[in-house]
Amino acid sequence: MPSVNVRHDWSREAIVALFEQPFNDLLFEAQRVHRQFFDANTVQLSQLLSIKTGACPEDCKYCPQSIRYETGLEREALMEVEDVLAAARAAKSDGATRFCMGAAWRSPKDRDIPKLKAMIGGVREMGLETCLTAGMLTEHQARELADGGLDYYNHNLDTSPEYYGEVITTRTYEDRLQTLEAVRHAGMKVCCGGIVGMGETRDDRAGLLEQLARLQPHPESVPINNLVQVPGTPVDGLPPVDPFEFVRTIAVARILMPASHVRLSAGREAMNDELQALCFLAGANSIFYGERLLTTENPQNAHDRALFARLGITAEAGAEGAVHTANACQTEAA
Repeated sequence: MPSVNVRHDWSREAIVALFEQPFNDLLFEAQRVHRQFFDANTVQLSQLLSIKTGACPEDCKYCPQSIRYETGLEREALMEVEDVLAAARAAKSDGATRFCMGAAWRSPKDRDIPKLKAMIGGVREMGLETCLTAGMLTEHQARELADGGLDYYNHNLDTSPEYYGEVITTRTYEDRLQTLEAVRHAGMKVCCGGIVGMGETRDDRAGLLEQLARLQPHPESVPINNLVQVPGTPVDGLPPVDPFEFVRTIAVARILMPASHVRLSAGREAMNDELQALCFLAGANSIFYGERLLTTENPQNAHDRALFARLGITAEAGAEGAVHTANACQTEAA
């Protein structure tokens, strides 16, 4: 089997050509690449908690947390440290190896950083990897969070540069890239992906993946979200993306960023088991685990464990080496 090189010079035309391959050929190539970098039957489990909900001043058209849209979401202040740590302990006991914390801010205030660092430190002491998403960061804030032990910072590009203005006007694409640069300079790992199903074209999906694949190094974690339509947001009512097109997006992401964890993220609640299995076949090897994401529903843990058992999938080991095997998942789901 020929070796795969990690590249950062993919052109838009070459990426579109991957999308246009026959479905079976594309999945075969994605599997070939995936198996050179990962165990094809192992999936990493992350759990996500909203630590500060609603009242965000941004106008992201997909987000129920924007103050600009009437979605019925109740605003909640930044959680207390002990409440976050209690949620992290529960996540670990359920098998998660990474705990992700999300705060609905345009950017954190400097006065918030000590509390965030306390959360990060407490989660790390449990043996969990830590991830935070809290909007744009200054270089100083990124260094402070890195000093506090933060492993990953999530900051998605969302879509292509060309389509971005149709989705968000309150911050620029360059703003997002600058935050990613600050995260890298601080020595943290990058979690960065996007959303499909917001009315974009295939060329836009290729454009998003082009931007991600040109980052040096590639994001260690690449979440691919399938839009969850929330009443009250401007994108509610858009035609959903074709399921096979979603799988193609996963497969192309795997080929372009072979050493990255590609996460099957928001939208799994609406996916049947067969579609999720195709996503794993296409190279997805991470999921958001737990029965709720930031503000939307997620599959029940027992259902995920049962699906893993049916597929012979094993959860990736955490920092302390604990792992839920497929057989254990089957037992727990019984």
